Amino acid sequence: MKKLILLCAFMLFNNEITIVDFKKSIKVNDWYQTNDSVMGGISTSNMIINDSGVGVFKGSVSTENNGGFAMTRLSVDVNLKKSSKNVILRVKGDGKKYQFRIKSRKYQRYWYVQSFQTSNEMEEIVIPLKSFYASFRGYKLNIDNFSESTIKEIAVLIGNKKNEEFKLTIEKISIN
Repeated sequence: MKKLILLCAFMLFNNEITIVDFKKSIKVNDWYQTNDSVMGGISTSNMIINDSGVGVFKGSVSTENNGGFAMTRLSVDVNLKKSSKNVILRVKGDGKKYQFRIKSRKYQRYWYVQSFQTSNEMEEIVIPLKSFYASFRGYKLNIDNFSESTIKEIAVLIGNKKNEEFKLTIEKISIN
């Protein structure tokens, strides 16, 4: 009985919503890559599972042919709690800057976007939900920042306006 009470108390006070946890579920085929090839570019990327069982988004960004970005995205169905405040990324980067992107509706044309800087160490990056701004094809829109109650798609994009190899290890993505 005590264990059940403790479990219920933990669940009541644990506000975390797990979106992706590669340690618990390996579904790399659910991730879809969209690179600048959609507009004539030659950047390449893929999502794989490494030997440690976590996701790795890696590839090469090229600015040739007016290109310059690579993105991996995942359809999700997340209902946020009223207490939800932050996106938490547990990642190991390569010292490069990336964008984390969210959509609140399935067929929404624009993304809510926020940049994050990585290091060469596994780290937790906390991004306030209210800091995500609306963007379409790299242009900031005159729409309020994210204040929705659902997330229907997430993405990670790299597009630093230069030719570069990249590698971002993703262990977990959650909301608290």
